[in-house]
Amino acid sequence: MHVRVSYWRTAAAIAAASTVSILLAGCGDNGGSGGTSAGGVVNLTMLTGFTGPDAPSYQALVKEFNASHPKIHVTMTAEPWATISQKLPASWATGQGPDLATPSSDPGSIFNYIKTNSVLPLDPAVGTGAGQIDSAAFPATVKSAFTVKGKLYAVPANMATLVLYYNKDMLTAAGISKPPATEDEFVADAKKLTLGSGGKPSQYGLSLADNNTIQMWPILQWMSGGDIVGPDNCAVVNSPAGVAALTRWSGLVAKDKISPVGQAGADADTLFSSKKAAMEINGPWAAAGFKSAGVNLGIAQVPVGSAGPVTLASTVPLMIERTTKHAAQAKEFLAWYSGKAAQTQFSKVSGFPPGRTDLGSAVNGNATVAPFAAALPHAKLYLAGQENATRIDTDVYVPLIQKIERGADVQSAADSAAKQINSLTGCQG
Repeated sequence: MHVRVSYWRTAAAIAAASTVSILLAGCGDNGGSGGTSAGGVVNLTMLTGFTGPDAPSYQALVKEFNASHPKIHVTMTAEPWATISQKLPASWATGQGPDLATPSSDPGSIFNYIKTNSVLPLDPAVGTGAGQIDSAAFPATVKSAFTVKGKLYAVPANMATLVLYYNKDMLTAAGISKPPATEDEFVADAKKLTLGSGGKPSQYGLSLADNNTIQMWPILQWMSGGDIVGPDNCAVVNSPAGVAALTRWSGLVAKDKISPVGQAGADADTLFSSKKAAMEINGPWAAAGFKSAGVNLGIAQVPVGSAGPVTLASTVPLMIERTTKHAAQAKEFLAWYSGKAAQTQFSKVSGFPPGRTDLGSAVNGNATVAPFAAALPHAKLYLAGQENATRIDTDVYVPLIQKIERGADVQSAADSAAKQINSLTGCQG
């Protein structure tokens, strides 16, 4: 599975229905999940979509919890995100699902489960004491995304931020002594690092993807104050700032050829790892693969535009089934999982930044993790809090980017996209 896609949309194949039915049915216990053994141990089931190379990191965390909590045993299973999204809604709505689950790689998926009254609010367990969920330590954008009508419904199963990866050898060959720190330097370097003629460069300055990936393009808008949806739930993708940013970057792709057009996430990664692109915006899951491909890899913060430092954050919600027979134990697990010790250990093992903002000193000594942790304070979730985030992305935003990359008039395309977005958000403005 391509790891990057799992953090927004995964095109994983759906497993055989009979196998999945057995899996999810087996998670239940006569309408209530989990069970209790003869020795008084509470057994909790946990379903996740972590099927990629990072899976052992999550399994190690669960194993550590089990070892330190002899009266609770968590069994984690993993299935493709597509399988989970197909089967979990019905199993949770009928009380036959797992005690805990990551329902989707899309944070906005929590709205669907809240609407069907399938998940348990976590507020009674929130606090700063031992055994409590310290939601105040979550990145503000994550806490906001997981809080609906004043109630907290999830903790972050993971946390990722995007940084700028660059090929040190390519920058040196181009006479560039350090990675770009500002948007203007970013643009200038992307042009300078694009080599070749005849309309198809032999080397691209930047590898951008527009589909089947965690989004890169919103960052390019955020840099100079643009956005997609405003705080009033109305589209701002066609605002002057939004259009200016999209015009600048789509022109760089369409006219200056700094990146191929229409790349999926896997294509963008392959271009960079095969040393045909000098820079790429990506997350922590990519570092090991790039290094193993022989890239002389450099990592820097995303360049800063006129709106100040900003990057994209990615997180996966971890929730509790409303009808679980073991709510107290499930909450205890979430409190431990999102606590300082567990998140510090998980960060060291996985290479991901911790899902808390108060662990800087604990991870700064880790050269792999530190750049991603440093980005947490100014990282934003894509389409946070939008019930129809997936449709806004797939039906509106991705087609918009694909049109303007190919030379469509940006203002007209953005105006059309804004109308579609407003119909999905219910904006009355």
